[in-house]
Amino acid sequence: MTIVIFIFHMLYVLPIYSSAATTFVFGDSLVDAGNNNFLFTLSKADSPPYGIDFKPSHGKPTGRFTNGRTISDIVGEALGANSFPPPYLAPNVESNATHIGINYASGASGILDATGTLFIGRVPLSEQISNFEESRRYIVKAMGEKNAKRFIKKAMFSVTIGSNDVINYFQPSIPFLSEKVSPTTFEDFLVSNLTMNLQRLHKLGARKFVVVGVGPLGCIPFIRAIRLISKGTCSVEVNTLIRNYNKKLKAELHRLNKVMGPKAIFIYANSYDVFRAIILNHKQYGFENVDGPCCGGYFPPFVCYKGKNANTSSTMCDDRGKYVFWDAYHPTEAANVIVAKKFLNGDPSFLTTSTTIEANTGHRTNGTRRKQSPLCSSPCNKNSNAQTNGFYESLNGCISALEKLKEVDAAKHMEATE
Repeated sequence: MTIVIFIFHMLYVLPIYSSAATTFVFGDSLVDAGNNNFLFTLSKADSPPYGIDFKPSHGKPTGRFTNGRTISDIVGEALGANSFPPPYLAPNVESNATHIGINYASGASGILDATGTLFIGRVPLSEQISNFEESRRYIVKAMGEKNAKRFIKKAMFSVTIGSNDVINYFQPSIPFLSEKVSPTTFEDFLVSNLTMNLQRLHKLGARKFVVVGVGPLGCIPFIRAIRLISKGTCSVEVNTLIRNYNKKLKAELHRLNKVMGPKAIFIYANSYDVFRAIILNHKQYGFENVDGPCCGGYFPPFVCYKGKNANTSSTMCDDRGKYVFWDAYHPTEAANVIVAKKFLNGDPSFLTTSTTIEANTGHRTNGTRRKQSPLCSSPCNKNSNAQTNGFYESLNGCISALEKLKEVDAAKHMEATE
């Protein structure tokens, strides 16, 4: 559901610094590993029962907004990471920039700087990128400018953000949007602002992006409660806006693939359909409850909290593995595991390219326009018996296919202009 940046460091990049998966994570509470613990904010997950199933902390809260691991945690483990990237705001984390990575994500944050103001403290996407810029300076100091550029160029940036922006739109907390703009205007505004942030990362050296769309927020307990949606149904209005936004985002990524040069690759990850499939077919996935949260109850203020006794504690379900939602906003670890597996296995319903490429000039061969080809239709469906190999085959296969197509387009463009 909401938005995240993974930077997967390929095994062949700078062997002296290489590891199974050096990861830099950007996003909101779906992947916050504890940055908000260091902020004055109402958006925190630093008290029980958050983290009750997180084995590395022996069930103690770490700042993750779920009962266990986030999707980025699960992907990192599957790729061989021995530990999780620490939160950027924690002390003495700079050395992780060239080792296990750093987590920049912040609960309540969004694409827009003003998103989440009701929660007071949070780190918007633009500021997260500024923090990465500081980490980049450390990488340059450690490796030298030339090697640092190679390191970042070969890294993978996955951007997943936007859920809080949408939630704020339907529960206005953004000052300049107090008089709500039309859904179309809002969708366009989000896409344009996200594009500016992607371009900023590109200027910092990023070349390979996985951009994750917004999930079906019309089905989360919070939206269903504030909009009085009956059991077993979702908000059509909210999900319609999200589908339209995701469609525009895919179109924008297509444009960026064409204009950002042959070495910049943008891949769209479809979280909406994956989560929607889990909700619609929940029994097939082993879930019994897709309407309410495991912790915090069905009504405002939706607080998930363990007090000194049962009278001061939130209601919590008996079997967390049977619930899709942990609290009113976030999925359980059980749901995160399903999404992560689809990602790792290169499931075409999640990790696909969103567009096709043709020469920018509309170059014709033998008098006819070259036929467009679906990007990565084969590489993304090419699974391996091992999850790790499946992930690398699918993702790197998509990137290789895109790079080859772009190289061909560039060569034909040169031929056409000579």
